[in-house]
Amino acid sequence: MSSTPGSGEAGGLFAALRTTAVTLLATARTRIELAGNELASERIRLVRLLVLGIAALFCLGIGILLAIGLVVALNWDNRLVILGAFAAAFLIAGGLLFAAMQRANDRHQVFAATIAELEEDLRQLRAATGHGKKPD
Repeated sequence: MSSTPGSGEAGGLFAALRTTAVTLLATARTRIELAGNELASERIRLVRLLVLGIAALFCLGIGILLAIGLVVALNWDNRLVILGAFAAAFLIAGGLLFAAMQRANDRHQVFAATIAELEEDLRQLRAATGHGKKPD
């Protein structure tokens, strides 16, 4: 059997392309698994925070209502002023807490590890292909 000229090169090229494709698919699979793991842990964290936050707010709310009732009962003659002052204080505190919640939510980046790994993959790919180098 005779081989045609260049057939070894074509087989080598196809083998290299096949190896590259397999490597890229394996890398993509790993990154998707990492994203899935991060998503699952983020969901568990958020559910835990939600349950603890609701329980804390319930207890705090009942305690505040009882404390306000006690203050009003002790100062019955000034009940309208006391209730107005507490209402104003709670509205201001609610606004401040809402603003703090929005600031805290803006700082958290979801999928930080996945993004970091993808950026490292991109850096290595650019370095291997020479796209990251500046022309001389």
